[in-house]
Amino acid sequence: MLDYLANAGCLRPMRSLRDRDLLVHDIVMFQVIHRVQGPFQRFCEGLKTLGVLEKMRRHPDSFRPLFCYEPHMLTADQVDDLFNIHLSPEGSNRRAAEEMVVTFWRDYLQDAEEGPSKLQKILAFATRATAVPPIGFSPATSIEFIHRGDDDFSSTPIFPLANTCVNCIRLPLHVSYQLFKEKFDFALGNTYGFGRV
Repeated sequence: MLDYLANAGCLRPMRSLRDRDLLVHDIVMFQVIHRVQGPFQRFCEGLKTLGVLEKMRRHPDSFRPLFCYEPHMLTADQVDDLFNIHLSPEGSNRRAAEEMVVTFWRDYLQDAEEGPSKLQKILAFATRATAVPPIGFSPATSIEFIHRGDDDFSSTPIFPLANTCVNCIRLPLHVSYQLFKEKFDFALGNTYGFGRV
């Protein structure tokens, strides 16, 4: 610890308990304030270049969500609003099947709202993240549909697929909500690995 104390400028002889308390105070000041003071000042100078620092000082509540994480419970409407739904052209047979699955998706989100963390699992299934980043997702989250004959599928898959690299969920075209819910629950329950060792 001698090198650390010397670097922090906290070398002092210990003769009493008061000296110990002063040493602890000096170490805390170094670790929390002095050590980060230089990078913090450079950060502030960078914010001044475009006038952002002045705006932050005038409107701190507007900038707080960008700089300070505040956890909040997701709602079904928030999760639904996150996803851009890519539908087939209007009037096509594919579009009618997709619109039915969109209603299943929205019903599923409403049902998931009753469980404390199910919406987080749905978000993690699509993006690897259990919370929405302050500046949103890049690329934007999306929903696509799996049709028979797409890609390498000779028959329509029964489980939803996720591509977390592009934040996309691909939904199979089920004809009943119960089947949709059962297969999505299975997919969520058997998806492991993100953020776990």
